[in-house]
Amino acid sequence: MANPTVNPASCTDRRRNGAAFIATLLCALCCVAAPLRAQTVAMEAVVAVVDDDIVLASEYQYRLKQVTENLERQKVQQMPPQEVLARQVLDRLILERIQLQMAERAGVQISDAQLNEAIGTMAAQNGLTLEQFKTSLESQGESYTALRNQVRQEMTLQRVQQGNVRSRIQVTEQEVTDFLASEEGQKRTSAVYHIAHLLLPLPEGATLDDERKAKEYVERLRAGLLEGDTFERFIRNPDKSQYPFTGGDLGWRPAADLPGIFAEAVPKLEVHAVSDPVRSASGLHLVKLLEKRGGAGQIMQQTKARHILLKPSEIRTPDQTRELAAKLRERVLAGEDFGTLAKEFSEDLGSQAEGGELGWVNPGQMVPEFEKVMAQTANSEVSAPFESNFGWHILQVEDRRTQDLSDEMRRNQARNILFGQKYEDELAVWLQKIRDEAFVEIKI
Repeated sequence: MANPTVNPASCTDRRRNGAAFIATLLCALCCVAAPLRAQTVAMEAVVAVVDDDIVLASEYQYRLKQVTENLERQKVQQMPPQEVLARQVLDRLILERIQLQMAERAGVQISDAQLNEAIGTMAAQNGLTLEQFKTSLESQGESYTALRNQVRQEMTLQRVQQGNVRSRIQVTEQEVTDFLASEEGQKRTSAVYHIAHLLLPLPEGATLDDERKAKEYVERLRAGLLEGDTFERFIRNPDKSQYPFTGGDLGWRPAADLPGIFAEAVPKLEVHAVSDPVRSASGLHLVKLLEKRGGAGQIMQQTKARHILLKPSEIRTPDQTRELAAKLRERVLAGEDFGTLAKEFSEDLGSQAEGGELGWVNPGQMVPEFEKVMAQTANSEVSAPFESNFGWHILQVEDRRTQDLSDEMRRNQARNILFGQKYEDELAVWLQKIRDEAFVEIKI
C-alpha cells in the first residue's frame, strides 16, 4: 500500500522559519512576563532549534537520565563516555523533532482506538489486563498518561518511517531464490515446532516387568488424550497415581534443535497430535505438537478480497474520511460496482488500477486490523468502514479457498527476512538524509 510522501522545504526556508519561530516564541514569553512585574519568570533553556521546533533542556536532561538508568539497569559492562551518550541522546531528539514535523505536515494521526490496541497488546505481553497494567505502572511511580503519549509518538514515528522508507526497497525473486539456496536461508526458513512433553521417570533398577506396566499405563494415557483429555492438565497438575509425571512446555524449537529423542517423532506429528511413548534413559515420554511454523504441509485458508483505501490529509479530516468510506459502502450496497468505485476513489496505488483487487491473501499478510475485519466478513459481503495505520478502508470478500502454501510461505518468509535487512540499512540512510536537509542549530 502506498503511503504519503513529504516534500521538505529548502534549508534556506527552514533557517528563516526556525529563526522566525524562535523570535516569535521569545516575544510571546516577554509579553506574558511583562505584566507580572512582582514575579521572576525563568525562561527555560533551549538546547537546539530544529526547523520550526525546539528541544528544551528539561526534556533533553530527562531523556539522558532515562537512557543512563536503562543502561545501568542492563548492567552494560562498558558504558559509553558521558559526552558521547549525551550527543547521541540529543541527535535522537533532533531526529524525532524532524519526523514529527513531517508527520504533522502529512496529516499523520494515531487514533485512540489504535493507541488503545497497542497498549492492550503491551499489557497482554506482560500477562496483565489493561487495568492491572495501569496499576502496575502507578505502583512503580510511572504515569499512564505519559506512557500513552510516548506510545502515540513512537507509533507516529514508525508510520512516518514506513511511509518514506518502504517504497525505496525492492526484493527480487532471484534474491529470494539465492537466499533459500544458502545455508543461512535453509536454516532460517526450516520448520519450527512448539512442543510440550510429559515424562514418566523410571528408576535405574527398573525390571522388565516394571517397564512393561509403565508403558501400558502411558499408552492408556495417550489413548485418553486422543479422545479429548487435555495434555496441559498433566503439565499443570501432574498425575497423582503411582506414576507421577514431570514435564512442561518446551517452547519453539527449530528442527535442528529438537531434543535427540524427539527429532524423529516430532516432524511426523500433525498439530495437536500426541506421539507414541518414546523411551529414553530417564523414562517414558509423550510429546505433543502444539504449533508449527514453516516446513512442508502448510495447509491454509486464503481469502480473495478487494478494498478501497481513503487517507486523511490536510484537506480531509479523519472523521470526513470515515464518512466518505461509509458513503461509498452505501453506494456499493445500493448496486454500484465496487471495482469502479475503487478505481475512482481508492488511494492505494498498488491496487487502485485493478479495482481494489488484492488477489488471494494469506493469513498474516495484511495488517492486524485488516485481517480481523476480513475474517469476520462473509463471502460477497462489504465490511463497515474500519481504520488501519494506512487510513480508512472498506473491503469485500470475494471467495475463500484452502491451499498448500508450503513453498509460497518459505518464499514469503525469505522475502520478509531480506526486506527486514534492507529496511534497517535504508532507514539509516533516510534518517541521515532528512537530518542533513533540516535546519538545526545546537545551543549547547
